[in-house]
Order: sequence, then structure tokens, then C-alpha cells
Amino acid sequence: MTLSEHVRTGAATEPPAVPTPSADRPVRLAFRGVSRAFGRLPAVADLSFCLRAGEILCLLGPSGCGKSTTLRLAAGIEAADAGEILVEGAIVDGGGRFVPPESRSVGLMFQDYALFPHLSVLGNVAFGLRGLETAERAVRARAALARVGMERFAEAWPHTLSGGEQQRVALARALAPKPRVLLMDEPFSGLDTGLRAHVREQALAVLREEGISGLMVTHDPLEAMAVGDRLALMRAGRLLQIGTPQAVFDRPADLWAARFLGEVSVVPGRVRAGEADTALGRFPASGYPDGAEVVLALRPHGVRLVPPEEGRPLARVRSCRSLGPELALRVEIEEAGLPAIELRVPARDAPAPGTRVGLDVDTARALVYPAEAAG
Repeated sequence: MTLSEHVRTGAATEPPAVPTPSADRPVRLAFRGVSRAFGRLPAVADLSFCLRAGEILCLLGPSGCGKSTTLRLAAGIEAADAGEILVEGAIVDGGGRFVPPESRSVGLMFQDYALFPHLSVLGNVAFGLRGLETAERAVRARAALARVGMERFAEAWPHTLSGGEQQRVALARALAPKPRVLLMDEPFSGLDTGLRAHVREQALAVLREEGISGLMVTHDPLEAMAVGDRLALMRAGRLLQIGTPQAVFDRPADLWAARFLGEVSVVPGRVRAGEADTALGRFPASGYPDGAEVVLALRPHGVRLVPPEEGRPLARVRSCRSLGPELALRVEIEEAGLPAIELRVPARDAPAPGTRVGLDVDTARALVYPAEAAG
């Protein structure tokens, strides 16, 4: 069971020391209590997680949280100060042992492609196969190019290719040595929006078909949720939460995580008899003492408009903006001093600004956190 399946409304949960994979999916990469500092600045601290066979795990978090350092540690570009890193069950860093990058059976993809301008496409892909005979290198490199649909560009120079084509060459180069794990540092962020999704889907399809495990760094929650079988949310060098994208999105470990993963509106409340009493109703708040000040965090799709009937929370529409098929509404609750909240409605159902409306909150989507977290 993943951490996020244990996250209860309003209760932040610490990640397990070493997540346990399914019995039929062996661990390809594991971090056990890994720490790395640069001078007095800790980059990652006591980091523990595993990557399973055939799995795509996304490392997600803001700039400077330790994502790229984690990737560099896995690759062997950086050495850990404490803890152990294992590839295929063997220690590659820790306990006095350090295996260099070229001997770890991991591949690397970078944001800037890192293609050599003085080598042809074929030469770039063959570069990482220097331990093989020349003829075998060429055969293996051409096979990798064919796997990503780039064989016809074998003799081309990198500067003649589009961004998407260069990224596919970089993928072919990473695949050519037949790694068990592919490490990807924001590999698609340099591509235009429309091209990014297409190239990303092609790349991930290849990984899944080849049975290669992928560890991908991104700062984009939407990308992480679209790509990962699981996502690991990092903050200040530590693992805050790990689980399936939907589970982490539905039950973030704390208010910071909820806000990082997507827009939320916050309404103050106070706990009475195990429930958060707010202007929008009462919501489960187990684990909080009576009288505790809390906040109710709501996603835009967790609130819907209903007729302004007596007994319902009432609000007034203040503004709306188009999101294509939907409108983003900003409504103010009819209670002095409360902040406005955001919700989504189909464009055809949009009430005009100034309209009085009723609000219905989906209790299953309501999140309750300590009030001090909203500061």
C-alpha cells in the first residue's frame, strides 16, 4: 500500500522508510536513507524510495528541492554522504563502495539533449557503446534509432534536426546500451507545448514496451500526473509524499502539497465533535481536538452551483473567465470577512456576475488542515 493511501483528510503522514514493491515487480533502483549536502547546504536528506521493474516514477517538486541532485546520485555523477543506493539489488553507492556511472546499467536523458555537434546522429548514438566492436556498435546504434523512428536520419548532423527529432536521438542514445533504468531530467521541457506531449508519449511507449524503468524529474504537476505510475513529491530535500498520481492529488499530505499540485480555495473553520464547522458546512476532521482552528481546502471541481435555497451556503458571483469549455467562477460567500472561492462550471451554464447562488461541496473532496498551515 502506498503512502498516499494512508493519508487521511487533514493528517500529514510521514513517508515509509523503504517502500515495499509488489512481489511480482522486482526493485530496479532503491534509495535507503540517502543524504547529500553541498557545504552546509543539504540538497537531499534521509531520502528513501524504490523504483520497480517497468515503472515510471516522477520526482516532482519546486526548483531547489533536490530532484536533480537525486537523479545525479542515482546516475553516479554525485556521491552520497550517507545512506545506500542500490541498482538491481546491488549497492552502487554506500558502505565504502562506489560504482562509476558507466558501470551502473542506467541511462541518462537531459533537458538540453546533450548531443555532440561534431558527430552524426549515428555517431552520437554509438558514442555510449565504446566497449563494443565497431561493427556491433553500428548495428546496435541503428537498431536504437529505428526503435524511435529516426533511422533515416543516421547520417544527419544534430543541428539540422528539429527539437523533437533531437530528443528522439537522445532517447535512442540512452536506450542503445540497453539499460534497466532510464534517468530523465526534465527531458521534454524544452519542446513547444504541442510537440511536448507527442514526443513524451512516444518516448514513454518505448520504455514500457522495452520494460525499462524510468525515473523522471519534473516541476510540472500536470506532467507528473500524466506520465507517472507513481509520483514522489519532494520539498526542501525530503520526500513528502509518494503514491499514485490520483491518490496524491486527492489526499495531499499537507496544505502546501495541495496548493503545489493544483489550485485550492481555503475557508477557515473550528473543530466541534470531530467535524470542521465552516461557513460551507461541517466536514470530517478526525484527529483534531475540539476547538482547534482548521482550514477547509477545496479544489475548483469540488464545489458546484445549486439554487440559492434556505439552508444552503449562499454566495454571489464576482467574476468569471473563460477556460474554453469551462468557466472559472470566483464567488464570495455571504458571510463577512471570508475569502472568495474558485469553482468551475460548463461555459453554457455560467451565471452572470452579481448573481446570487447556492453552493454544494463534495464532502469526499474536502480537505482539512491545521489553520497555521494557511499562513
